[in-house]
Amino acid sequence: MSEKTKVWLAWSSGKDSAWALYALQRDPSVDVRALLTTVNRRAGRVAMHAVREELLRRQAAAAELPLHVVSIPQPCSDEEYRTAMARAIRLAESEGIEAMAFGDLFLEDIRRYREDQLSETGIRPLFPLWQKDTSVLAREMIDAGLEARITCVDPRRLDPSFTGRAYDPDFLADLPGDVDPCGENGEFHSCVLNGPMFRHAVAARPGPTVERDGFVFADLVPE
Repeated sequence: MSEKTKVWLAWSSGKDSAWALYALQRDPSVDVRALLTTVNRRAGRVAMHAVREELLRRQAAAAELPLHVVSIPQPCSDEEYRTAMARAIRLAESEGIEAMAFGDLFLEDIRRYREDQLSETGIRPLFPLWQKDTSVLAREMIDAGLEARITCVDPRRLDPSFTGRAYDPDFLADLPGDVDPCGENGEFHSCVLNGPMFRHAVAARPGPTVERDGFVFADLVPE
């Protein structure tokens, strides 16, 4: 029997990375060793998703996995981001990690960026959800018991009233036809509170909704 591939998963706190974790958990050739997340140093929140670091840590506990936090400034230049990630990759290499997994679905430029980041390291990229039909995938997630809240909406792509809503069949039914049901084009971001990838639910209550830097954010407060 061949040895399992040791993997870290790039964890956004949202549904796609959570579903990527679930896919990896069901893959007998993979051993997920940790989650890796970038956090805005000043705000103490996950970049773009705006999820509190405390909720992030509770997600990792629910997944029964170690969490590695990459602290980045706001704003963060590409050079600063690459430097911070390079440190994390060196740590992964020192721990014998062979692959870094990502929850990307179909954006070719994002995939190339990931591949470029890892091209000169001993770690290869994995894309367990790559090119899955997002309409089918969205239903699959919900039917399997994934529970998530919309924490960020780009109002140029989606009405702000979707911010804070549950990611459920009603949400999908109300989405305009030009919005990807998984938000892959950046229309919205989410925070997962329960699902088959977790041992238990993460408790959180709705907080205030605010507009900031051209986006609308709905806070989730740990309970």
